[in-house]
Amino acid sequence: MNLHESEKAAGILRTLGYEECESEEDADLILFNTCCIRDNAERRAKGNIGAAKVFKRANPNLIIAVMGCMTQQDSAGETMAKKFPHVDIILGTNNLDKLAECVEKVRSARKRSVLIDPCATPEIHEDTPVFRTSGTNAWLNIMYGCNNFCTYCIVPYVRGRERSRTLVNVMDEFKRLIDEGYKEVTLLGQNVNSYGKDLGMKNGFARLLEEIAKINGDFRVRFMTSHPKDFNEEIADVIASSKNICNNIHLPVQSGSDKILQLMNRHYTRDYYLSLIEMIRSKMPDCGITSDIMVGFPYEDDKDFEYTLDLVNKVRYSGAFTFVYSPRKGTPAASMPQIPAEVSKRRIVELVDTQNRIVKEISKQFEGKVLRVLCEDLAPKGAGKVCGRSECGRMVTFGGDVHSIGNFYDVKIVKSQSASLFGEVVK
Repeated sequence: MNLHESEKAAGILRTLGYEECESEEDADLILFNTCCIRDNAERRAKGNIGAAKVFKRANPNLIIAVMGCMTQQDSAGETMAKKFPHVDIILGTNNLDKLAECVEKVRSARKRSVLIDPCATPEIHEDTPVFRTSGTNAWLNIMYGCNNFCTYCIVPYVRGRERSRTLVNVMDEFKRLIDEGYKEVTLLGQNVNSYGKDLGMKNGFARLLEEIAKINGDFRVRFMTSHPKDFNEEIADVIASSKNICNNIHLPVQSGSDKILQLMNRHYTRDYYLSLIEMIRSKMPDCGITSDIMVGFPYEDDKDFEYTLDLVNKVRYSGAFTFVYSPRKGTPAASMPQIPAEVSKRRIVELVDTQNRIVKEISKQFEGKVLRVLCEDLAPKGAGKVCGRSECGRMVTFGGDVHSIGNFYDVKIVKSQSASLFGEVVK
């Protein structure tokens, strides 16, 4: 989501005559797009924003701007303006459309702008220019905001309530992206399964996927993120029956303990989640299922953590984002009793070791199989090598060059190494 908003910001800046440059020293404008979902992301952002004052000293005409979730937090924009006087523009999550106006004010009159609107149900802007930078993949927002209010999460407070784009607008943009030659489109939303509820649509996400499935062409569709409480059999049926919608589902579980899930306000139980996994795999046996898993949430004891490990071993995720709970000011969980850091550290190490073992075992099972892979880029290591993902989301390295990028290949897997697969193109 943040990456795509950076593409929108770049699109706006290009309409003002700006182009991307290689280094901060050469820049006429530096824009920080921030995230506050975890404390580490916020601290890194503040560190980089503070460090930018050296570039301002060297070039007094340099414009420094900050946008995104971090500034949208309660009173954060005003606090930042005082702490970082070298920053010219501070925008919240609802003010991206004001970026051009703010830049012009600074350029013409050196007038500082701090615009942070309340985050309830901000307007959807359909005409924001986009400068896409993700190669063969295009990001496509289908909705914004979140209504779930998980007790650990700051997103509803900084992104506002759920707002869906109309089916017509989403489909128009989707068709345009396919006409422009993009081979993969990723549908974005904090909870894509809620798409259309605010518009009065019944089972809106399944309906959207059905419309996308009707489009002819050689392309792929992915989506993120799904909330387990809203994922259903209708969605799974559409995915299973479509040749273009990837059998690859990100379904964050967060914890394997019913006690912790209830404290998190997740609205599902361990057994319900496992029944979803069983349903998905009954329809798509080769589906790549990934997850987000948290340790160290308030009140998590050793038994709760064992439930999480047990669930991970039962589901056998093809990949997982694992992290230690990070208190976010203003969320209910931040006022709960916190787990000692050394306990969380021990648990995250054990969780990562468990997940890595599973991924390695799954990777081994791909050896000798032929996977259809979309070539996305040159491989970071090894001349004459390229890399791309299979339908189920596994990264595959194989022989090729810059001309291979953007094409599909049938690749026989000859070797696996942890989460990586290596293969040869089938002639």
